[in-house]
Amino acid sequence: MINVAALVQVRAFARQYGLFLSLLWIASFLLVVLAPSSSFGSLLALSTPFCVGWLLSRFRDYALDGVISFRRGFVFSCYTFFYASLIFVIVQYVYFRFFDQGAMMTILMNSIKMMEEANASGDVAISQTLAQMKQGMSLIGDLTPLELSFALMMQNLFYGVIFSLPIALICRRTKPSNKIRN
Repeated sequence: MINVAALVQVRAFARQYGLFLSLLWIASFLLVVLAPSSSFGSLLALSTPFCVGWLLSRFRDYALDGVISFRRGFVFSCYTFFYASLIFVIVQYVYFRFFDQGAMMTILMNSIKMMEEANASGDVAISQTLAQMKQGMSLIGDLTPLELSFALMMQNLFYGVIFSLPIALICRRTKPSNKIRN
């Protein structure tokens, strides 16, 4: 049986924490766009599962007295990714529609050129992979800003569900810790 009050609570906290996660993604996205040679944007993006795990732990300790089931943790994580994706897709659409002017495609194509130059040995398998990547980039370049934003949102949601499984498993707790009781 579904506990409606618990679901409302999970969704309310997930909305708030989804805002925090979307801010992390926006910062990461802007760092990748504005400083493509820097690795800080990628590091921020890679910190996503740790950030969601921390947010889930805060929710567990603050709202649930230190006890959360795997199922509730999984639902919380999925909702957090969902709400963050909704906010992030709006920011991406605005960027691609009004500010990009092909800059993202230039960054991606420059990355492929660097990989081609690194393939000085002329390895056939790598050359074929690079040719496929070029073809994929040309297909991505043909997408409208709305289509591209929607595709990236679906990617975020897919990875969100995948990451939610280990996050919920790691952060679940059946007994309150002594630290929370004091």
